Amino acid sequence: MDAFYASVEQRDHPELRGQPVIVGAPPTQRGVVCAASYEARKFGVRSALPSATAGRLCPKGIFVRPRIDHYREESRQIMAIVARTGAIVEPMSIDEAYLDLSVSCQAESADDSLRAAIPLARQLKQAIRAERQLSATIGIAANKLLAKIASDHQKPDGLTLITEAEKVEFLRPLPVRTLFGVGRVTEQILHGAGLATIGHLQDYPGDLRALAGSFGPKLKQFALGNDDRALEIGDDIKSISGEETFLEDTEDRKILRRCLKEQAADITARLKHRKLGAHTVQVKVRYSDFTTLTRQLSVEEPLTEAAEVYRLACFLLGREKLVNRPLRLLGLGVSHLREPTTRQLPLL
Repeated sequence: MDAFYASVEQRDHPELRGQPVIVGAPPTQRGVVCAASYEARKFGVRSALPSATAGRLCPKGIFVRPRIDHYREESRQIMAIVARTGAIVEPMSIDEAYLDLSVSCQAESADDSLRAAIPLARQLKQAIRAERQLSATIGIAANKLLAKIASDHQKPDGLTLITEAEKVEFLRPLPVRTLFGVGRVTEQILHGAGLATIGHLQDYPGDLRALAGSFGPKLKQFALGNDDRALEIGDDIKSISGEETFLEDTEDRKILRRCLKEQAADITARLKHRKLGAHTVQVKVRYSDFTTLTRQLSVEEPLTEAAEVYRLACFLLGREKLVNRPLRLLGLGVSHLREPTTRQLPLL
C-alpha cells in the first residue's frame, strides 16, 4: 500500500488530499511521526522522527493523530481482497504481502509466466481502488528479492515487472543498500571497498566473504537477482523482547537508560540477524508492589537501528510518566516484524 496511514487519513478527510499529512503527535508536544504522506516525505519527514523535527522540516505539515485500530481494520479488508486472487499469501506487515501466483500463471517460459501475472495485478489494483479508495503498488518477479525491489520502484500507484532476462541489467545501477540483507554497516563496508552499486557487486572478481563474512556468497547471488527463499506461511517469529529485574528497585535514570540501551542493542542485533525490522516498540515496567504496565507505539516504516528503538522507548516512558516510583523490572520489546523497507528508488 502507498503511504498507508496517511493515505487512509486523506481518503477519510478530503480536505487533506494533496496536503503534507504527518500522522503523529503535533510538533508542540512530545511525540514522534508514525507515518507521512508523499507530500510530506519530500521535505525529509519519515517515521520515527520527533514531531518537533518534522515540524521544522515541513512547516506547513498537517499533523493528524494516529488511529491504529482503524488502520488495522482497513488492512483486514484489503487482505480479504488480496485473498480473492487465489494466491498463496505471506502477509509481511499491516500494508504489505507477498503473493505466489505461479499456479494461476503457467506458461511455456518463466518470463511468459511473469507477464501472465500483469492482468491479475491490474485487477487487484483496480479492486483495491474501487472498494477501498486507496492505491497500491505491485512488483512482479520470479522471487521475493526482485518482487520487493519492483514494488518499491514506481511508487505510488505503480506496477513494475522484472523479467528473468532483464533482471541483471535492471539491478546494475541501483545502490547496494537496495538488496535484502544489506544494512547500514554492510553498506559502509562495501562503499569503503568502492562497491556503491549492485553492478559493482556483479562485477567484483574477489570473494565477497572478505567484506560481508558468511553473507558474501548470498550477497553475490542477490546481486545477480537470484533468491531461493520460499514464502513463509506457517508460524514464524512474532516479537523480540528482553527485560531485566533489578537487584534493588530503582528510579535512577542513568541505570534505566543504560538498561534500555543494552536491551535495544540486543533486540536490534537479533532483528538484523533475521534480516527484519519492527513496526511496534513496547516498554514494560513492574513496580515494588508487582503492579505491571505496558505501553506501545507503532510506526509505519520498520525500525532496524538500536538508537531508534531506544529513543522511542524513552519517549514512551516519558509520555506515560511510567517512572514515577522505583521500578522492580524494566522491559523492552518489538513486534509486527517484517523485512526492512528499501529506500525509494528513482525511475530508471
